[in-house]
Amino acid sequence: MGLKNNIKTFDAIGDNHVGTSSETPMRPDAFKLSEDEKINLIKLDVRHIMETLGLDLTDDSLKGTPNRVAKMFVNEIFGGLNPNKKPKASTFENKYQYGEMLVEKNITVYSTCEHHFLPIVGRAHVAYISNGTVVGLSKMNRIVDHFSKRPQVQERLTIQIVKELQSVLNTKDVACVIDAKHLCVNSRGIRDIESSTVTSEFGGKFKEKETKREFLNYIQMETKF
Repeated sequence: MGLKNNIKTFDAIGDNHVGTSSETPMRPDAFKLSEDEKINLIKLDVRHIMETLGLDLTDDSLKGTPNRVAKMFVNEIFGGLNPNKKPKASTFENKYQYGEMLVEKNITVYSTCEHHFLPIVGRAHVAYISNGTVVGLSKMNRIVDHFSKRPQVQERLTIQIVKELQSVLNTKDVACVIDAKHLCVNSRGIRDIESSTVTSEFGGKFKEKETKREFLNYIQMETKF
């Protein structure tokens, strides 16, 4: 009964997209193995999964899949787990004395649901108000990309982006809104292809009603070229 209850609990957590922490759960020995060692081990595990499913790994189309998946996991879609890959976000003095909020809209989000290992795809909108320092625009995109490249829940991702920018800019005045589709909802379970998930995190002045409204108005503006 204990095992059955545990399985039911695990399934319920996954279906409800519950996150257990604002930090990505990592073991203390997470980086004991090199990336090449991780690829070799994951390759064997993927091969075992495919063979268990009954697939013929001698087929030309399938025989390279375990290696491709392992390299993708370590080097690409979960590369953000490695703290050494976190982008260096250089800051600069706000010499032009720009005192209003800066908003970077429609930043592409490609992440992976940690409950089913299916894609999360959407857009992030990030803003901050300078307290004397600014950061390069592309670094905001890179921070979103870095924290997206790991098994995630969207709530945690939103918080991690805000916390990182608060640390980089030395200000609490940072906000983030993410609107994304979860393929674990769109392609399995309820299979609702129309729904998306919106999460937000507001820090400092963005908790104030007027500032929050201004930010939300900006991200609703149509961008024309």
